Amino acid sequence: MKTKLLLFDIDQTILHSGGAGEKALTLALRDRFGREETLENIEIAGKTDIWIAHRIFEAHGIEPVPGNIESFLEGYLGHLEAELGRNTGRLLPGFPQILDRLEQMPHVAVGLLTGNLRRGAELKLGHFGVLDYFSFGAFSDDSQERNLLGPFARKRAGEAFGVEFPPDAIYILGDTPHDIACAKAIGAHGVGVATGRYSRAALEAAGADFVFDDLSDVEGVIRTLGL
Repeated sequence: MKTKLLLFDIDQTILHSGGAGEKALTLALRDRFGREETLENIEIAGKTDIWIAHRIFEAHGIEPVPGNIESFLEGYLGHLEAELGRNTGRLLPGFPQILDRLEQMPHVAVGLLTGNLRRGAELKLGHFGVLDYFSFGAFSDDSQERNLLGPFARKRAGEAFGVEFPPDAIYILGDTPHDIACAKAIGAHGVGVATGRYSRAALEAAGADFVFDDLSDVEGVIRTLGL
């Protein structure tokens, strides 16, 4: 019986795409709306793809009507698949080893809680060979607000395993303060992983219950989280 639920962010937590995601966004902006500008003033880390699309539209004076959003995201996903093959990306320390170890623990369920669109998540995880570890999750398709994704992931985990996971049995792992806030929004444990742009100190200041420099010490992570 599953008694613990671990929900992983993707970008800068499981993997580094080598800039494929950002490049795909800029190419979609160019192809669909003729804009050549960079995304340097758009906050991307820890945000959802649909939230990012709205901010890009605001910055470039594009109407955020459903048809425009759909066209932009369709273009993004098309370019993402191509850019993953062109860019130098990698799995981050501890992967896939920690996923292998968690798979061996019959009481632990593993899923995703990510700002990626579901299809984007599949493309990234599939490219780096770790998609099969994840059978459920919550994605930008569910809500553009990251703090609203937790209930979707929790519900899908319950449906998958026939168990209702209480908040204190849920651990949300990510590299930004937004991941920690998302955990706090449902009363879960926020686990910071300092493999992105935010330092250990920044993740601690955001209220993380646990912080790791990376997840390479698999047994140490398991002990610290009390799994």
